Amino acid sequence: MAKHGLPLGIDVGGSGIKGAPVDLKEGAFAAKRMRIDTPVPSTPEAVAAVIDQICDHFEEVRGDSPIGVTMPSVVTHGVVRTAANIDKSWIDAEGETIFEAKLGHDIVLVNDADAAGVAEIHYGAAKGQKGLVIMTTLGTGIGSALIYNGELVPNSELGHLEIDGHDAETKAASSVKDKEGLSYPEWAKRLQRYYSFLENLLWPDLFVVGGGVSKDHEQFLPLLKIRTPIVPAKLENKAGIIGAAHLAANK
Repeated sequence: MAKHGLPLGIDVGGSGIKGAPVDLKEGAFAAKRMRIDTPVPSTPEAVAAVIDQICDHFEEVRGDSPIGVTMPSVVTHGVVRTAANIDKSWIDAEGETIFEAKLGHDIVLVNDADAAGVAEIHYGAAKGQKGLVIMTTLGTGIGSALIYNGELVPNSELGHLEIDGHDAETKAASSVKDKEGLSYPEWAKRLQRYYSFLENLLWPDLFVVGGGVSKDHEQFLPLLKIRTPIVPAKLENKAGIIGAAHLAANK
């Protein structure tokens, strides 16, 4: 059961939908996370029903607790604009309105990489960092979050920059490393091009690298020769839920 008043974070992914109440003082789950497989097809109505189940599980959240929800999508003013790893019926869906109608509760809807970036700057690898922080999540594609002096600049989509005539994530995502059988040194050459391009474009103060592959950061981050400090994310797969809860509580 959730403790009364704690915000709930829910992370919608292509394979699973996860949720937990969050202790914002500690930046940690306040109860065991609940996970339900993402429905097939993952239509707005089907996803909303699963989120409703998660809220029921943490039933005290139904009172005054903020609820934040992440999507693997660009989200502008509560409207879902893209659909990566979820049903295409999400495109241009009024996501925030759909969830609020189902839950009978105000929510904050946010891009998943943005939520992870917010979590890392408040509780993780970028805590206390001033200036511009760029978080990238290396996975199926490349997600990104831009945070300037602690404030999120949403929907940056830096994985879709065109570099050398290609969409960056089609060359440098960790899924491409696996698909092409690249060694870490071979993949690092592609990451070098990507992060060099990013730092020359935006001149950040810190890069934070997330995604499942970040657990192997010692095998590739030291190979990168860039001027910007670059560190692995700390919160791993908890970051989306924690960031969503933080954004909801500070709406």
